[in-house]
Order: sequence, then structure tokens, then C-alpha cells
Amino acid sequence: MHWTTTRFLIDLSQPKVMGIVNATPDSFSDGGQNFTLSAALRHCEQLIQDGADILDIGGESTRPGAQALSYAEELARVLPLVREAVKLGVPVSVDTYKPRVMQAVLDLGADIINDVWALRWTSPELSDKSLSGLSVVASYPNCGVCLMHMHLEPSSIQTSPMTGDVVQQVHSFLQLQSTALLELGLDRTQIMLDPGIGFGKTVAQNMALLARQHELLTIGFPLLAGWSRKSSLGVVAGTPSVSLTPQERLVPSVVAAVLAVERGASVVRVHDVLETVQALKVLSALKY
Repeated sequence: MHWTTTRFLIDLSQPKVMGIVNATPDSFSDGGQNFTLSAALRHCEQLIQDGADILDIGGESTRPGAQALSYAEELARVLPLVREAVKLGVPVSVDTYKPRVMQAVLDLGADIINDVWALRWTSPELSDKSLSGLSVVASYPNCGVCLMHMHLEPSSIQTSPMTGDVVQQVHSFLQLQSTALLELGLDRTQIMLDPGIGFGKTVAQNMALLARQHELLTIGFPLLAGWSRKSSLGVVAGTPSVSLTPQERLVPSVVAAVLAVERGASVVRVHDVLETVQALKVLSALKY
């Protein structure tokens, strides 16, 4: 099994680690640390040295309560970094939901579009109504795509979390969105699915998605798991009265990544690449 992307066929016979590069001042965990181009590039290089198989660059925070950026601001943050990152020898994913940003980064050679809206977002600008994420990725025949489930939107995802059977609802949504891509002519090997841990789900629902992750595999596509430093881990690993801060969630994040891979995830998206790579080597050693 492999993931077809713009420049790389990513072998998924072994789990892959996607390193997070937040070129933002306000991400929930590391906002501001890599906001300048030089700092972001150093971070990219360090992640690769630590063992990252893929870089995931994002210019807009999607933390709970985050406000949307203009096209101009997101492009100003992302394009200079993508232009340099594609020279580093590993696949480059861009975390964006805006079709014009998708076009711009794919024109620079980005390999993957990683979209929290699963290509559903359309611009409020009348002139851009005909441009959608679906139409963009369909016009770049080899790009990789990751479709994520999100309940509501970043500004309101935690104010009214999901109700009912979260696994069944996530399954139905991801099946619908992946089918839409196939109908547009994308190859099955271009598509990755992400259950969207923390995006409008309660702690119990997030844990259910991990416990029943095998049910999502029945859709027929590889899974990406994004547990790194999520608030649910802070709750379950903290004390009854005090949740762990994002910086205190390294160990729970690594454990969650290992459990996700053990349950069939092909890619884990993480902040702490070195520790996750080491842990997955232990898991891999058990299989031989």
C-alpha cells in the first residue's frame, strides 16, 4: 500500500511520521515559535533529522475558537516556507482549507493537501464561488489528499460538540467525501482519511474513535491519526482537577500515536517527532 503524492510514492507498509510545522503566531501548542521563515526552516530541518517522513506546514491555526485568516495573510505565511521546504527531500503537506492557497502551494510543488474541512469550504467572496477544494485537487492529478472530519467549524467546534454515535457519524462522513473524490477521477491511492481528533468531539468521543478505529478502516483508505498534544490527552492523563498543559502532553501523545498505529493508522501527525519515531521502532520490533 502506498500514498500517491505530487512527487513521491509514500510506502505505507511501515507507519509514517508527519512532523508539524506551524508557521503561525497562535497555534494552541507552539504558536509563534516558528513564525519567521528562518525559524520555520530550521524547524523543518530538525524534524527531518529527528526522523520525520513528511512535513505538514500550516499558516492558519485551527485551534478551538480560532478566527479565519485572509487569503493574503495565509499566503504570506505559507508560500515562502513551502518554496524552500520542497527542496528538503521529503514530501511536503500543506494544512489549508482555502482553494486559492491549495492552488498556490501545489504550483510550488507541494505534495499533499491536508484539509480540516475535507474540501467542503467555499469562499464567501462572490468571485470565488466556483472555486472549491474538490475542483482544485482534481486539476492536479497526482497530489495527495487528506480528508478530515470536523464538527461545525474552528470558531465553534467546542461550544456544541457532537452527539450520538461518533464513530458511525465520522465513518459516514469520510465515506461520502472520499467517494466524491473518486467520482472526480482521483485514484484511491491519493486519498488519506483523518477522523479529526478533538474537532468538535468530547473526550469520551475521541477515545471511542481510538478504541474503534478499526471500524474506520472498513471505508477502504489508510488513516492518519492526529493525537499530538490534544486537550483530551491532557484531561485523561492529568489529575481530576488539573489538566496537563500542551507542553506536558508529550508522553500521552506518544502513547496515543503508538496505540493508533497498533490499531491500523498509517500516518501519525505529531509535534514530537524524535520521541514518536523511537516509540514506533519499539512497536515495529515486536512484529518480527
